[in-house]
Amino acid sequence: MKYFPPTELALNSKGEVYHLGLLPEQLAEKIILVGDQDRVALVSSFFDHIEFTSRHREFVCQTGLYKGKRITALSTGIGTDNIDITINEIDALVNINLKTRTEKPNKTSLEIVRIGTCGILQESIPLHSHIISDYAFGLDNVAHFYEIDFSEREKFLAAELSAFIKLPNTIHPYAVGSDETLSNRLHTPHTFSGITITSSGFYGPQGRQLRLPTRTADIQLKFGEFEMNGLLVCNFEMESSALFSLGRALGHRCATICLGVANRPKQVFSTGYNTEMLALIENVLNQI
Repeated sequence: MKYFPPTELALNSKGEVYHLGLLPEQLAEKIILVGDQDRVALVSSFFDHIEFTSRHREFVCQTGLYKGKRITALSTGIGTDNIDITINEIDALVNINLKTRTEKPNKTSLEIVRIGTCGILQESIPLHSHIISDYAFGLDNVAHFYEIDFSEREKFLAAELSAFIKLPNTIHPYAVGSDETLSNRLHTPHTFSGITITSSGFYGPQGRQLRLPTRTADIQLKFGEFEMNGLLVCNFEMESSALFSLGRALGHRCATICLGVANRPKQVFSTGYNTEMLALIENVLNQI
């Protein structure tokens, strides 16, 4: 039975996982991840009952009931580095005995949906559209630190897209799929789906250039031109590649659906999207 010493599985003085500040009984098996702390309250505003609330660093958590389903809404902050923390610690909550620091023999598979915002990379996709990530193309390095098996299709997609974009040779992307069954449950007649680019930053890595010159200027336009067997690159965001790769490797079912708040080819940015975000949240809650 594997033992995890205090330096590897960090717990606080209350016995909670170190960064999230949670105990196992406070986490539901259906989880909605959001980047923005304030978006947790938007999710829980639909709950019939809130049984637990916590706030630790950027990780705000509320667990409650929605139409008889127990659901946790949890903020992660921005970026794949925070997803690395989040996924490892929520997995520890359900699959490691925190008192004995040993792995549980019977594993729990969580259902995790990320609700986020994104930049649209197809001119034809309207602002405030719902975009489901069939695949995430990771410009981050998080998955490279783990022993993760990628399918032949994922490897082929990563190679094809990398060759098409001609990224600097210091960047080593990877492609990883969402949980197909979970993603399919999020579809409505009005959703779009395709490849999501998970960026390691908001400015240079997404083709934005302010005062500092970048090596990836206009990369958003190049991504928008890619097509493989009808599969298009739909959007930019900053979390899904780590979520899909780590989540799947640990046995969890993960999906992402985003609200498009900027159309990069049209150079249009939303002036407000609270109503549209609430509609997206309600749709996800009903589907899961």
